[in-house]
Amino acid sequence: AQSQPTERGRFPMAAAAEDVGVARQAELRRAEGNACFRKARLGAAIDCYTEAIALCPGVAVYWVNRGLCHFRRKDWARVEEDSRRALALDDTSVKGHYLLGCALLEKEECALAVKEFEKALDLLKSSNSGDKMAEDIWQVLAKAKYLDWEKHSTQRVWKMQSLREACENALQEHHFLSGTLSEDSDGTTNEYPDQCKLLSEVFTNAILADTPGDVPDYLCCQITFEIFRDPVITPSGVTYERAILLEHLRKVGNFDPVTREPLKEHQLVPNLAIKEAVQAYLKEHSWAYKSN
Repeated sequence: AQSQPTERGRFPMAAAAEDVGVARQAELRRAEGNACFRKARLGAAIDCYTEAIALCPGVAVYWVNRGLCHFRRKDWARVEEDSRRALALDDTSVKGHYLLGCALLEKEECALAVKEFEKALDLLKSSNSGDKMAEDIWQVLAKAKYLDWEKHSTQRVWKMQSLREACENALQEHHFLSGTLSEDSDGTTNEYPDQCKLLSEVFTNAILADTPGDVPDYLCCQITFEIFRDPVITPSGVTYERAILLEHLRKVGNFDPVTREPLKEHQLVPNLAIKEAVQAYLKEHSWAYKSN
């Protein structure tokens, strides 16, 4: 049987060969773009990636790579545009979510940025790779969560103060109408002063709970004194931040920094209890992200 022409008027075999040729040209443009990117020739890299996109617009990595160039230039509108195009093609792109999160953070859309960074971290964990990338994502995630807390904290304090005043006025009005603002003639003490004191304590404690303070020592690494992200426990029973302890083992020696007992990487065990405690603490005290 004869080959039938495609909708574009080409025969299937010829069309396939042409498509392979186009894809090959696109890959060559990407390789050229990567070389320019490594040399910090961002304009040339953008041109190469743009040509690759024109040849094969359905390849997510071309959009991501061009987005990385815009990221270096801090051209956030284009970073957002390219990362969204990349994610529309491949929602599992770690760099795509990272770039979109950074663009949203620059627009002060902190809550949306947090979602993108968390998605990127989840994808990275599932791939079991990219320690350096994980550190970069964690840093911007911590920044986004802190800024989101800071933004809403100011609003919460203002609302809390307004509510306190309203409650105090309502309590005073209640006792005024009841005739119990002062002591009764028979010497009986009324409840108004005690209720005012209790009301003050309630609102003071609520505000303090949202006020930055010291993170509990047991939630912090004994080397960096920063709140844990990935805690591991040694056979000696001491918990450290994984990345910091691994660096110690590589650069200083195979021993526990505190107890000086011999220690190898394979002996480290994730401290899941501390990790859960940290997550619970950060959920209630988002200001603690700033310590990182």
